[in-house]
Amino acid sequence: MTKAENRAAAKAWHDERMRQRAEDARAEAVAADLAELGRLRHYLVFGRKDGRADRDKLMNAIDDYVEEMTGDRTKLHAQGSSIGA
Repeated sequence: MTKAENRAAAKAWHDERMRQRAEDARAEAVAADLAELGRLRHYLVFGRKDGRADRDKLMNAIDDYVEEMTGDRTKLHAQGSSIGA
């Protein structure tokens, strides 16, 4: 392998490694955002007692944002139990 080929291979490896790190960082950021949105949605469903607030609009906005991030609008919705299935 010549010096030029070695440099090209090293650059390709470095570029791939940087792409992989960026992808991992993006996945971690999405997971953190989903966790916070899940807490907020849970609070809106179960914790908030104020009748003046428009809970449905807030939950729809959260669901829209989750769909933008993951492609699955129901990602934060409660999952059914598998017991007895």
